[in-house]
Amino acid sequence: MKKSLMLTGLLTIFALFSMKAEAAVGFIDYQKVQENYSFAIQAVKEVDAKGLELQQYMVDKEKQYKNLDTPLKKKNFEEMTTREFKAKEEAYLKLKMQKEEQIYKKIQAATKDVMVAQKLDAVVDYRVIFVGGLDITDLVIQKLKSGSY
Repeated sequence: MKKSLMLTGLLTIFALFSMKAEAAVGFIDYQKVQENYSFAIQAVKEVDAKGLELQQYMVDKEKQYKNLDTPLKKKNFEEMTTREFKAKEEAYLKLKMQKEEQIYKKIQAATKDVMVAQKLDAVVDYRVIFVGGLDITDLVIQKLKSGSY
């Protein structure tokens, strides 16, 4: 995956340079942006809290299971718990995906605004830049902190 990302980035850069003699390429450290974006921090906390709830649910169910006295009660309890856990897990995964998508879209929008303001032709992940380019990570963080996203 990492090699594919780097190859795609390099191909993009080469294509830009072949189309335009003075192509300007920016790059960002997405992880750094995410770690400094209050919306992302809050979203991660919310997802983590749901994950902890899921873990606590299983701990509670394990205690209840140990108190059951017949094999039939244990079997029925396992089936019910499995169904409930699956539903809770699906809700957790859905929430996690929604939050990740929201974060990505907001960071992407801020990055596009910075790209236009800096008159860049493209913005790539910092891992595909070996030499050159303009690091706009801090500009994107500032844009996100401005509160318009």
